[in-house]
Amino acid sequence: MLLFTMLLMGFMANLHAYQQTDRPNVVLIITDDQGYGDLGITGNPHVQTPVLDQLGKESIRLNQFYVSPVCAPTRSSLMTGRYSLRTGVRDTYNGGAIMATAEVTIAEMLKEVGYNTGIFGKWHLGDNYPFRPGDQGFDESLIHLSGGMGQPGDFTTFFKGDSSYFDPVLWHNGQQKAYRGYCSDVFTNEAIGFLEENREDPFFLYLSFNAPHTPLQVPAEYYERYKDIDPAAGFDADGQPFPEMNEKNKEDARKVYAMVSNIDDNVGRLLKKLDELEIADNTLVIFMTDNGPQQPRYVAGMRGRKGNVFRGGVRVPFFLRLPGRLQGNKDIEANLAHIDVLPTLAEICDAPIPGDRKIDGQSFHALLRGETADEFEDRPLFFYWTRRYPELYNNIALHKGDFKLVGNADHDAALEAFGLFNVKEDPYEQEDIVRSNRALAEDLKSEMDEVIADLTQSSNLNVAQRMIIGSEHENPVYLNRNDADGERGIWTQEEVFGMWKVKTLEGRYNIRFKFIKPLETNGKMVLETNSIIVQEHYEEVPTDEITMKNVYLPEMEVDLIPHYMTEGRSIFPLWVEMEKITGP
Repeated sequence: MLLFTMLLMGFMANLHAYQQTDRPNVVLIITDDQGYGDLGITGNPHVQTPVLDQLGKESIRLNQFYVSPVCAPTRSSLMTGRYSLRTGVRDTYNGGAIMATAEVTIAEMLKEVGYNTGIFGKWHLGDNYPFRPGDQGFDESLIHLSGGMGQPGDFTTFFKGDSSYFDPVLWHNGQQKAYRGYCSDVFTNEAIGFLEENREDPFFLYLSFNAPHTPLQVPAEYYERYKDIDPAAGFDADGQPFPEMNEKNKEDARKVYAMVSNIDDNVGRLLKKLDELEIADNTLVIFMTDNGPQQPRYVAGMRGRKGNVFRGGVRVPFFLRLPGRLQGNKDIEANLAHIDVLPTLAEICDAPIPGDRKIDGQSFHALLRGETADEFEDRPLFFYWTRRYPELYNNIALHKGDFKLVGNADHDAALEAFGLFNVKEDPYEQEDIVRSNRALAEDLKSEMDEVIADLTQSSNLNVAQRMIIGSEHENPVYLNRNDADGERGIWTQEEVFGMWKVKTLEGRYNIRFKFIKPLETNGKMVLETNSIIVQEHYEEVPTDEITMKNVYLPEMEVDLIPHYMTEGRSIFPLWVEMEKITGP
């Protein structure tokens, strides 16, 4: 019996070791608004990033890697392998940063084959059930709300103003929890804890820093490193265009570089932990950023920045390291993109790709192994960015092979109004060759039109993604400004028309409305819900909050429209808390 037990234990140990070796751990690190030029390894003499520079030297470097011009679209494509419009993500706010719950994420895909999954940092793909990380495959989540800390949608940090990145109230597995320290340090601390807890089994760690996104807040010791530099000086001209920088731009760059150095230190702590746990060789580490820089600064000569379809807005660094399997310190020049990450991880981790939907990306595992992959040579990549929905043909591009067609024109513009660039010969996109290559431009525009027609007919885009109110999965529900639809650009305005697209479950609710400023006296709180309008009068309102109690709501899909009405004014709340107190 003892011999049998020893043999069984040996078998289980060998099986466990095989499983560990068979499927690598995955650590995906992404930063927010860190441009291609915000690293030492990409030619910036000012920013101090020794850890990331070394990681880049040890890694396979994807030198022509592209993302969307802004963050939520990039993150939805990264998570699903699909263009963001297919997922329902069309904006960074205004209700357009909610990814359809039917999407299959990297986390869900890897969970199917036994991975433990965790996200730490920025999600930005829906803050309510059924769109939260925990609803989309993550076993553990520690996130801030909306697109950034200190933004009105992230109401637990919004009122902290200039200190919103310090000692934040975050959301751990859907519940508010207070933390001490600087946000990037907090997210890294918790990510390291996740590594320690899951070291014995395959894991997927998504460390999604919100830095160096605005507001530009950083610990003083990091700012001290950069307070005296001139971010516009010290660059070798060598024909590279360089953006004009005023004094505010320079000060912003100093703060960004300080935030990036903090990230560099935190990535160093994470990589050190992988070494200490003796799992580095079997851990695939990816480092990337989500779009170009928000402010003018060095971006390796490329044209444009965040929000723009020129390369400065969509080309980002991408390092991939898997020491036990892939030879590092080499460059890949194929045009690759965020949509390719999921299918690549599926192949490396032996996980099934969803077969019931179109996956726009392709696996580049063969390229990582040193093989050729001709399918990437003429594969088109599509880019766009305008508020709410794509505008024909404003800030829109198709990149295929060496050529890129860019539209910054009206819907019926002539072909000559577009720009055509040979990005291999003209990497800074300065020479428009559309007039001398009309046939090529026509072909690319025809292909662009086909892509636009396909993506804009996506069901997830044209059917509202509705938060569910009153379920056992989330009660109470907080509806925030980031996910509010209505007028364009809802942010911190008081007198603005807004709504939340929700599905209410039948029951009675206590509903609390929080406003940015104290309310005026002699007003009326109104909640419009399809054919049911609930209202209460108030002679005095000494605070910035109102609570309606015991409100009955049937089960319905509805545009929830709250507003406080006084003479001549209609004021939209900053957020709404809906707590179900009884069932049907």
